[in-house]
Amino acid sequence: MTQPIQIKSKIQLLVEGSDQRNFFEAFVNRLSLGNVQVLDFGGVDDLRKFLRGFVKMPNFAEAVQSIGIVRDAEESDTGAFQSVQHALRVANLPVPDEPEERTGDSPMVTVLILPGRNRTGMLETLLCESFSDTPESRCIDDFFKCVTANSSNGSIKRPEKARARAYLTTRAYLTTKPDPYVSVGVATRKGYWDLDHIAFADVRGFLGKLTTIDSPTTRS
Repeated sequence: MTQPIQIKSKIQLLVEGSDQRNFFEAFVNRLSLGNVQVLDFGGVDDLRKFLRGFVKMPNFAEAVQSIGIVRDAEESDTGAFQSVQHALRVANLPVPDEPEERTGDSPMVTVLILPGRNRTGMLETLLCESFSDTPESRCIDDFFKCVTANSSNGSIKRPEKARARAYLTTRAYLTTKPDPYVSVGVATRKGYWDLDHIAFADVRGFLGKLTTIDSPTTRS
């Protein structure tokens, strides 16, 4: 977790880890959404501390108009969202009642729990869905079935992360400059993921709400 040296945009997007930072920076550029500052707040236990320092920055009140927060659901989307709500309350920021709901005014706050409402998983869940209809996906299915059937260690741990990595390796060796060791976030910058895929519809909607700040939705 690293506090920003300075606030550089009225639109702040706070994300969980460097992979999400790289992914969302590339996504914002892909959509030509303008000046959005993407900051890595660290791990799931770091958000509260990050926000408490963030709101105390000298120009926060004058500069920041919209804040987006992104977290992985992991095993509980409800638990992840409640954790974000608690961190917002501690920092005395507006608290949405639901994910993807814009709340407050100067700043507005919007929260996205990946992979989406009423789902468990993470960023890699969406990445896997974005190539699920490709020939490579069927090959990866066969590979993991073989590994599971023949391994003494049993089932593959964190299969979505493993599948995303396998896909990146495949894509890398099909290009003229193979680089199979990039992270899923760096891979977004390199254009390995189809960001126009329907799997990312909720991400596009969230970013649209985050960056539309002329007509905020407020609650009393």
